[in-house]
Amino acid sequence: MKHIASVVDRVETKGQEFIDLADEIWSLAEMRYAEFRSSELHASAIERAGFKVTRGVAGMPTAFVAEAGAGGPVIGFLGEYDALAGLSQQSGALTCVPNPDAATGNGHGCGHHLLGAASHLAAVVARDYFAANNIKATVRFYGCPAEEAAAGKTFMARAGLFDDLDVALCWHPSVASSVFMNATLANVQASFRFHGKSAHAALAPHLGRSALDAAELMNIGVNYLREHMPDLARVHFAYINSGGASTNVIPVLAEVLYTVRSPHSGDALDLFERVKQIAEGAAMMTGTRLDIIFDKACSNVLHNDTLDRVLDANMRAIGAFDVDARETEFAKQLQNTISADDLANCSRHFAAALRDPKPIITEILPYHPDVARPVTGSTDVGDVSWAAPTTQCLTACYAWGTGFHSWQMVAQGKQSLAHKGMLLAAKTLAATAIDLAGKPDVLHEAKQELHRKRGSRGYQCPIPPDVMPPPRRDASGKA
Repeated sequence: MKHIASVVDRVETKGQEFIDLADEIWSLAEMRYAEFRSSELHASAIERAGFKVTRGVAGMPTAFVAEAGAGGPVIGFLGEYDALAGLSQQSGALTCVPNPDAATGNGHGCGHHLLGAASHLAAVVARDYFAANNIKATVRFYGCPAEEAAAGKTFMARAGLFDDLDVALCWHPSVASSVFMNATLANVQASFRFHGKSAHAALAPHLGRSALDAAELMNIGVNYLREHMPDLARVHFAYINSGGASTNVIPVLAEVLYTVRSPHSGDALDLFERVKQIAEGAAMMTGTRLDIIFDKACSNVLHNDTLDRVLDANMRAIGAFDVDARETEFAKQLQNTISADDLANCSRHFAAALRDPKPIITEILPYHPDVARPVTGSTDVGDVSWAAPTTQCLTACYAWGTGFHSWQMVAQGKQSLAHKGMLLAAKTLAATAIDLAGKPDVLHEAKQELHRKRGSRGYQCPIPPDVMPPPRRDASGKA
């Protein structure tokens, strides 16, 4: 693997530039189709690096595709940069303290500021290597918005933006380093909006039709459905509108947001249809009118063992990074803020690390493609994996036991450990891209594996063709 030394050197040389980029996006903490500044930071930087950038792809103003090179295999790097609502947190704090400089109230509780920066860096390093060594290859960096609760990549997959890729490369910040081996859940998300008839709750209740009653009956019906759902399926809901604050007015409007998950896309869509029928029944029982507003959906990940083995070999050739005493001590202190239940849940997904538990897991965990894959949440990388052969890695950016979507994760997002894990990811992705570019037989086998796993049905986008991303808005949020 002669390319490893070159990749490591190049990533280290350019690393600070991308650490600064990640930290700036951490501070912006923009979310769900409103990542205007974060998206433009990425797009402008990679444009200056010589990539041709197409902005506003798939109907999303914060989505873009950057491309460089020509001929050879088409290698895609997936980047994200969206934050989570309500997770503002002061960097480096050991208590839950909102960031005083954050205007949005959002926070990077899933590390997407790191994710986009490392993928961006890997794309530039791979392009530079191909150019310096006269290797024909086409490199793309995909700026993917709204992964959290929105599925921007699913809209991009529906638009065919990944169809001609020979390989898609991605990663995710985590508490340990390895090939990404977990199964994921497909999901469907929609709002159920009930319209009733207002009336005085004491003087004329018989004239009213309660939208809140309809929403409550829907929830009860879905609770009874839970006994009859497939194994590992999940249904979650949240009230968007609970009907107002006056008890003496029959609620005229109530709205609940539902997310339906299942291990396979087809099962998730079937389960969603059953939830819809329950909502329709609730509307009939209460004499209300129902609107169903489809929000988003994503497919389960199709793992590609052919590619995973190549990624694992490159990650091991690069090797784990070192941590210093200060980083270890901070990790120990942060672990004291994490409950025993959260630590145990982390262990369930990373059992290999339990042989030598410590505040920071630095070694590369074993790759076991034949071991049962524990189920995690959902990701729109799933839709990319149905469209093109895809492989992903995890790297240790946080103290062992840190929960995703937690204030502890936000607090660590600008610390040196996060930066080290980010650079390991960039090295791994760039090295894997370069390795694969010289192995057309492996790329062919990866495509054959994808065809076998998705079967004759092929990729069917779970978002209906008439459902569009949210309307275009400018940086101020105006439509």
